[in-house]
Amino acid sequence: MNFLAHLWLTDRAGLPLAGAILGDVLRGPMPPAMPEPLARSVMLHRRVDAHTDRHPRVVAAREGFAPGARRYAGIVLDLLYDHVLAGDWAAHAAQPLEQFAHRAGREVAEGRRWFEHAGDTAPDPARFSALLQSYATASGMDFAIQRTAGRLRRPQGLLDAAAGWQQRIEGLRADVAPLLADLARL
Repeated sequence: MNFLAHLWLTDRAGLPLAGAILGDVLRGPMPPAMPEPLARSVMLHRRVDAHTDRHPRVVAAREGFAPGARRYAGIVLDLLYDHVLAGDWAAHAAQPLEQFAHRAGREVAEGRRWFEHAGDTAPDPARFSALLQSYATASGMDFAIQRTAGRLRRPQGLLDAAAGWQQRIEGLRADVAPLLADLARL
């Protein structure tokens, strides 16, 4: 699961949204001064990541990638699951995606201190909101794939694995609701 799914799960758990994103940047034990709800949010992110990697639907989807591309399949699937979630947002959330994305941008930015503690910077609220909303579009997914690949040492591997991503969407659409239901029980 990528940003949007982590935020959706964290929101459903009633935890601070900043932890849904901090889980990607904060390594090791929680800082002693971190508020307990935020620490629980980071821990939820970590549990979701671990459970998602072993989930039978994700394992089956990963097997649909060519052997050389499987190394990057998990990253590609995380992005594609967010695309499906964004496209079917109204089936999963009462608050419209645009409103949720704006709220998430603000709340994640409120965790600025903890991003800095992890040696990173908090996302800009407006840009982060726009990124979350862009997951609903094909051009937004192309951008997310390019952006993610650009952070890797060997970006071409991810780009090759993601090629033709649109053909995978229908197969993944059936996975999202049961996968989210399983993850919401963590």
